Formats: sequence, structure tokens, C-alpha cells
Amino acid sequence: MGVAMVYMYKNRYSKNFVITLALLPALIQLVIMMVNGNLGAGVAVMGAFSLVRFRSVPGTSKEILTIFFAMALGLTTGMGYVGYAVVFFFIIGLAMIVLAGSKFGEKTQAEKELKITIAESLDYNGIFDDLFEKYTNAFELVRVRTTNMGSLYELQYHIMIKNQALEKEFIDEIRCRNGNLNITCGRVPTNKEEL
Repeated sequence: MGVAMVYMYKNRYSKNFVITLALLPALIQLVIMMVNGNLGAGVAVMGAFSLVRFRSVPGTSKEILTIFFAMALGLTTGMGYVGYAVVFFFIIGLAMIVLAGSKFGEKTQAEKELKITIAESLDYNGIFDDLFEKYTNAFELVRVRTTNMGSLYELQYHIMIKNQALEKEFIDEIRCRNGNLNITCGRVPTNKEEL
């Protein structure tokens, strides 16, 4: 759990990835306990784990954790330690259920993606910084792209709004500055959690 807590400090993360970071050390410990001193089993386990990670379709961190969990249990029962497998199944399984159902790894503030369209005549550097300081706890310009045959810029930000109740007021102030062009504010896509 310590690794997960360190990772959550000032990083962007998903709950599933944090749960994976919390439970993966216990699964690795189980595998090492089973393979300890057995070179053949160690090479076989290394091959099996690399096949899952590098020869399969990329999955979410939670899916990879579940596959590693199943492989660790299979290795344990295959080596004849059925009692250990049952104990670890209940411990790790219960930990997965408790962490998934708890608030562990959930963000305290909603991160949002904000897309603002502005005319090409405006200098986009710092044009909205005073509004971001007023309405957000954090903001980052992620991408700038041209649209409408190069006559408009689309600015994409990741923001943490201070107060959800003031979101409309925040967007209205942006509209006054960008000439009432398109503004989109929504959840950040969660495709970052692939392992």
C-alpha cells in the first residue's frame, strides 16, 4: 500500500491502477515463495508472466492484476501447496474486494478536460490564466491544435475545479473572452491506465 500512496502524491492516476500497485507486491511475494530455489520453476514462471504481458492484448491494470492473481494461484496449486493457495486466495481476494469498494485511490477533486476554441488572432499564451487562478486549483495546457482550415485554435486543458457550483460562471467568463466560440468541459478520458 505504501507504493500506491507514494504514487498518488501529485500524480494523475486511476483507482484501478492504485489498487494494482497496492496488491501486486503480495502476488509477487507469493510467486517468489513458490519458486524459491527451483531454477526450472523460476524460468517457467518468467516465461509465463512475459507471455501474459507482452503477447496479449493490452488490458487495464485491474485485468492484468487479476491475470497475475490467477497465475500465482495456479503456480501455488501446481507445486502442491493447495493450503497456501486457499489462504492467499481469501486474503488477496478480500483485499481486492475491500479496496474496490472503498474510497482508496479515488480522487478528492474532479479532474476535467476543458477545450476552448479561440480565433487565430488571439495569443493563447496566458489568455485565460487569471480565470484559471480564480476558478481552479490546478490547470495544465495539454494540447493546441488548429481547426476550421487554420482560422481557429482549439486549446485543450486538464483542470481541477475549486467549486463545482461555479462551473457555469467559469464557462460564461471564458465565453466572454473567446468571442462565444465553442467550449467543451467534461471528464478526462481514462485510457491512461493501460499497462
